[in-house]
Amino acid sequence: MEPAVAPFTPPRLLLVTDGLGDIARLRAIVAAAIAGGVRAVQLREPRWPARQLAVAAVELAPVVHAVGGVLYVNDRVDIAAAGLCDGVQVGHRSLPPAAARRALAGRARLGVSCHVPEELADARAAGADFALLAPVWATASKPGHPGLGAARAGAWTLDAGLPVLWLGGVSPERILAVRELPAALRPAGFAVRGALCGARDVAAAAAALAAAVACTLDAAAG
Repeated sequence: MEPAVAPFTPPRLLLVTDGLGDIARLRAIVAAAIAGGVRAVQLREPRWPARQLAVAAVELAPVVHAVGGVLYVNDRVDIAAAGLCDGVQVGHRSLPPAAARRALAGRARLGVSCHVPEELADARAAGADFALLAPVWATASKPGHPGLGAARAGAWTLDAGLPVLWLGGVSPERILAVRELPAALRPAGFAVRGALCGARDVAAAAAALAAAVACTLDAAAG
């Protein structure tokens, strides 16, 4: 029998680390982001071996949990299955979503990175808890890609059949502009990398993003 899991609430504002591999810098970014209101962190450090990522997860999880937050790791299903964090984010280099779901055996949450409707459908069929849809807006991490745009992302989100977070070019202004969409087309939350990891004042940037998220998503809920 699979372990009982508490009802899932998708992250409203998810910090995705930028993969530079500096643990001291990472600690500071996570602490400042939490001070600014972030309550979900995805540890995305693709250059690190499993052991180094596991050590970082063990160190950061109590920091995130102290404010009632959640910690995900990118790609490494084994670390999540071992109970060292709250969940894992898989993409095209990871285990397929269905295999990841089986490996987790109910012990951790599963997010899936998606770029087209077919990937969203696969995530839903695999029993993923949520999807990250990217890039919604133009972003330096995807040079030459104009972004899906809020209207297309909204249509795909409506049809996804699972909670969807938007990633790519996220800013407070763009989050607030999402209020122009009908509530059913808005995402469950937003994921942010450069706007936090590259900010001079991470806490202030996080506070601005969190305020915009609350304004947009609380208005949709109302």
